[in-house]
Amino acid sequence: MKDALKIFKRYLPPYKSKITLNIIFNFFGAIFGVFSFVTLIPVLEILFGTQEKVYGVKDIDFSIFPLNIPKDDIIHNIYCYITQLMDTQGSARALVYLGIFFIVLVLFKTGLTFLASFFIVAIRNGVVRDIRNQIYIKIISLPIGFFSEERKGDIISRMTGDVQEIEHSIMNSLEMFFKNPIIILVSLIAMIAMSWQLTLFVFILFPVAGLIIGRIGKSLKRRSMAGQIKMGEILSTVEESISGLRIIKAFNAEKIMQARSRKENEEYRNIMNRLMRRHFLAHPVSEFLGTVLIVSVMWYGGSLILKNESNLSPADFMAYLVIFYSIINPVKAFSSALYSIQKGLASSQRVDKILHATSNIIVKDNPKRISGFTASVQYKNVSFRYNQEYVLKNINLTLEKGKTIAIVGQSGSGKSTLVDLLPRFYDVESGSISIDGIDIRDLRLDELRNLMGIVNQEPILFNDTFYNNIAFGLDHVSEKDVESAAKVANAHEFIINTEFGYHSNIGDRGGKLSGGQRQRISIARAVLKNPPILILDEATSALDTESERLVQDALAKLMKNRTSIVIAHRLSTIVHADEICVMQNGEIIERGKHDELLTIKGEYKKYYDLQYT
Repeated sequence: MKDALKIFKRYLPPYKSKITLNIIFNFFGAIFGVFSFVTLIPVLEILFGTQEKVYGVKDIDFSIFPLNIPKDDIIHNIYCYITQLMDTQGSARALVYLGIFFIVLVLFKTGLTFLASFFIVAIRNGVVRDIRNQIYIKIISLPIGFFSEERKGDIISRMTGDVQEIEHSIMNSLEMFFKNPIIILVSLIAMIAMSWQLTLFVFILFPVAGLIIGRIGKSLKRRSMAGQIKMGEILSTVEESISGLRIIKAFNAEKIMQARSRKENEEYRNIMNRLMRRHFLAHPVSEFLGTVLIVSVMWYGGSLILKNESNLSPADFMAYLVIFYSIINPVKAFSSALYSIQKGLASSQRVDKILHATSNIIVKDNPKRISGFTASVQYKNVSFRYNQEYVLKNINLTLEKGKTIAIVGQSGSGKSTLVDLLPRFYDVESGSISIDGIDIRDLRLDELRNLMGIVNQEPILFNDTFYNNIAFGLDHVSEKDVESAAKVANAHEFIINTEFGYHSNIGDRGGKLSGGQRQRISIARAVLKNPPILILDEATSALDTESERLVQDALAKLMKNRTSIVIAHRLSTIVHADEICVMQNGEIIERGKHDELLTIKGEYKKYYDLQYT
């Protein structure tokens, strides 16, 4: 319960006005509901002769209200008005009028209840929208390192399944929290006014029922947590299977993956069977306990009346039972809501793992501003590690404006990590990286990254049009500018040959294009951004010869008059670099121009001979 209140406290403040209106309408709806039942008492008593007719309206002193409610005088006058109605209109017609009056009261009650629900819908859907927005904003803001430790399928599960569970379990219970307690409170006040002895007996019974419900609810939270974790694993398997479908088929691993999927689905089925059985236990248990409560109240109340230990008349007792019965459903719904909330809290904890995740990329409160690149990029004694072992060790490197530095080395030597530190995808463990003499940790993150354009080995494209992929991240870009960038990247011709030209959809991750075409779209995006610093991470290593020639020509145009860091496996693409750095085990072991490195006959010469001899 405390956890649920924390969730409400966190998400409900923006909706205070709607919550206030909901509470007001629920309160008056409950008042009309109770009053409609109470009005039955004098009607039943006078109609069936258990109460003599009453004459003479009394003056009521409202100055003492509410400190001392003139209950007897109010009841006397109600009996008096009903007597007058029956004397003037007859019993049958009076019954019709009283029935119409009762219908009007119920109409007010149901209308107010609808208005209360009207506002709760806006609150519930607004909170769910806010949660989804917060998760997405948080995911986008988290550093790349966070996702290397998490399964993509599990993150998707938290954004979809867990948020949906919060919506169904917690947000659907909002009405129960704002409506049912008011109904119960108003009804209990009326019951206390009618018979405090009988109501005290009810207070003794309710905690016993609540204890039983609470014990069952706690187990739901544990089961739901296990179910959401398992769903994350299932989605991870699906995501990996779709991404790696080519390899699965190539290695005839369909049966292995099918067996893995069946095993996970079977485990999920078993977890959900136990969870849903506990969940469906909520209604029978609450209904049984409600029946026990009613029978107990009937027994105790009947005993008080038969022994003349209560001032309740039979008609009063009937009305008391009607009011008591009217709170049974809210109590049952309240208990069912508690069951659902226990399920939703498990999902909320999984969502909070993302929302409460901290970023190790810290932006200073008053960062320095930078609008351009004028001198150089410097790595000074830079070291970095992901876990225990360092992947970069004491790197010193200077990249002057307009120059090109190439990074070569074996896989795992730290090349990609070296360039990932520059846009602060990760932060250095020790040492510093500076641009124009300013430590990049002192700069605004968006302005730092505005200085750079990145072309990766695997082009990262979106399921959108050519135009939107090339203009990605930029505002107010004309189609002429996009076409110019595509021409520089040697992409214009194949784009205009598609059905809708620049407005053709390229499919998921650019799946409708060849590898070379995808890379040229990625280059066109970098051309349009027109960054002063260019990072090329093995941009041609996965291409065939013809595609490589077209891409290399596009890269040459892109790199012209720009400062570039190039990671390359194919040495033919970097022979004209101003400096080539050879990396091994996280260190720069050789550096110089192409001809100089061939002369010293070290690691670079070895790589060169392997490719060309």
